[in-house]
Parts: sequence; structure tokens; C-alpha cells
Amino acid sequence: MYTPPAFKEETLSVLHDIIEAASLSTLVTATADGLLATPLPLLLDRNEGPNGTLYGHVARANPQGTTPVIGAAMATFMGPDAYVTPSWYASKHEHGKVVPTWNYVAVHAYGAAEFFTDEDRLLDIVTRLTNRHEAGRAEPWQVSDAPAAFVKAQLRGIIGLRLPIERLDGKRKMSQNRSAEDRTGVAAGLAASARREDRLVAEEIPV
Repeated sequence: MYTPPAFKEETLSVLHDIIEAASLSTLVTATADGLLATPLPLLLDRNEGPNGTLYGHVARANPQGTTPVIGAAMATFMGPDAYVTPSWYASKHEHGKVVPTWNYVAVHAYGAAEFFTDEDRLLDIVTRLTNRHEAGRAEPWQVSDAPAAFVKAQLRGIIGLRLPIERLDGKRKMSQNRSAEDRTGVAAGLAASARREDRLVAEEIPV
């Protein structure tokens, strides 16, 4: 990921926060047949390995789980994003030398992908994923709520993924390269938007 110094995010805890805040990632692997990509939720274990480890699963019928991987796999995570119109820049009225852009937060995690079918490990992953996304609900659903035989059958339909993170690329592009006046204009414009993502980006802009 191209990351100019002004937009580079390197703090591990912040990168982990972005990963955990993303509701869905994309797993990309290179194979002899070309690139394969699957959108899927991933669980981060912050304490496993120097950069953390990602866990998830794909459908057994998905060729990404069985096709040999060339080199490292990549998991991408997106935070809030928003279009930025030049109309919000104070500098537009000064000299007019402005163009549209896009503000966004992104993290790319790289590592060797390990796919497995061990039932106990699969059950652990689906249980942890479920508990994470059910947390906070008035009546959280648990894997143990379903009949054991049914769960066992469902586990036969998936392949587990373990991805120890070897490298993280983080980017937080939030108008840091603009003047204070331009940033104030962008933040105000986005804050007034009806789009929730725009308002989230407005909160990220340094003013």
C-alpha cells in the first residue's frame, strides 16, 4: 500500500484497533492460477506473536482454502472513508488550485496463511467469532445453543484459517497534508453530511 509519511500509521495498538473495528475484511492469496480473494470476518488475537495473529474460516467449497499459496497472504481492513469535495477548502477561494480526494483509514496485514480442518480448532474459532459479535446483545446467541450434532455437521463444511501477522501497513489519510483552514472546512462539511461514514471521518480529521 502506497503510504506517504504524512498518512503513515505505525502504532501497533492503533493498527489493532482498526482491525478490530472493521466488520469485514478481505483475504487475498496468490496462487498458480492467479489471485484469490474472499470477504470474511477475522478474529484478531493481539497477544499471539509479535504483531498478533488472525483467525477465521472459509467454506470448504471455496478453492481459496485448498489452493496452494505463493508467498504471503494479505488481509485488508477498511475503516471509515469519505469523498472530499474541493468546495470545502478555504484555499479554493484563494487560488482555486484544488482537486477532489478521498479520506480513509486502511490496514493491510501480511503473513503465511495456514488452512486446517481439525474439528476442535474449528469449533474454537467459530465459538470465539460468535462470542465477539454477539457480545452486547440483550440475549446473545451461543454456538452451544444449537444441537451438538448439527454444529458438528456444520464444522465439516468449513476450513479454518490461521494467519500470524508478519507485517502491518497502516494508513490514515485524513487531510493532514492540508492547511488548518482547509481541514476545518472539510471537517465541517463532512459533519453536516447525512451519511454516517462521512460524519465518522469528520471526527478523525485533526483541526
